[in-house]
Amino acid sequence: MTGLRLAVGVIITLVVLVALVPMIVLLDLAGGGDGLGICPEGLGSCRTSYFDGPELLAVLLILIFLLLMILRAVLHMQRTVLTRRRKAAFDPVTGGKDRLQD
Repeated sequence: MTGLRLAVGVIITLVVLVALVPMIVLLDLAGGGDGLGICPEGLGSCRTSYFDGPELLAVLLILIFLLLMILRAVLHMQRTVLTRRRKAAFDPVTGGKDRLQD
C-alpha cells in the first residue's frame, strides 16, 4: 500500500513537471538561453516553423494524458487493495467479525 502511495506521489509530481515545461522554456529564452533547443542562436535570431509550438503542445498533452491514465490505474489498484483488506477484516471465516461483536 505504501508503494502505491509513493507511485501516486511520483506520478502527480511528473504531471506537474510536464505542465511546467513551457514556462521553463520561456524562462530560459528570457534569460538569454536557447529555450531548451528551440532557438539555437537565442531569441533575437530565432527562426522556427509555425508547427514547433503546436508540436510541443501535442507532445506535452499526450504525456500528461498518459500520466493521468497511469495515475487512474494506480488509484484503482489502491482501491482494490483497500477493499480486499476491509473484506478480510470483516470476514467471519478469518476471525475478523467475531472481535467486533463484543
